[in-house]
Amino acid sequence: MPKFSKISQLNKAIKACTACHAVLPFAPQPILQINERAKILIVGQAPSLTVHQTKTLWNDASGKRLVNWLGISFETLYNPHHVAIMPMGFCYPGRAASGDLPPRKECAALWHNPILKLLTNVELTILVGSYAQAYFLGKTKKSSLTETVRNWPDYAPRYFPLPHPSPLNNIWLRKNPWFNDDIIPCLQKTVKDVLYNSTGKRY
Repeated sequence: MPKFSKISQLNKAIKACTACHAVLPFAPQPILQINERAKILIVGQAPSLTVHQTKTLWNDASGKRLVNWLGISFETLYNPHHVAIMPMGFCYPGRAASGDLPPRKECAALWHNPILKLLTNVELTILVGSYAQAYFLGKTKKSSLTETVRNWPDYAPRYFPLPHPSPLNNIWLRKNPWFNDDIIPCLQKTVKDVLYNSTGKRY
């Protein structure tokens, strides 16, 4: 793996990656958003079919819920000077019996460390779902996603773990009303404070 000194070089290399071509349902199409000025990093799962088709991250029902949770607009989400987006898997992995297949492991092994080394201005990493939390939190994550999310202060100020905003998680959200009542206000304040400290503008 060559060393990259510029985000633009790294991004070009990632977009040309074909490591998983033999096991993907479509031709490889890595999708991510990285810029050295970003203050917030969102680590999700993998692009949905809609995201694959539109080539726009979080451009689906999950994305609509995510921006509501964060308390920002899509304009802010898609501003790479504010937000970097790095899925665990960069390409659409295909369908499973329920929802999509897990993100391919090759992406994190090949590309995450080179990306993180160049995202030196990130102050807050938002870990969306169990795959991101397992990778970044390792042994410090709790026994379940629910407990990891409930105990988010244990990972602050560096990380903020969240459930996945997919409609498939509607049952979880109904069973855990404390998430909307207690966690979302803390999340929105954290996000807005980071953006304000970066830009001097309230979001």
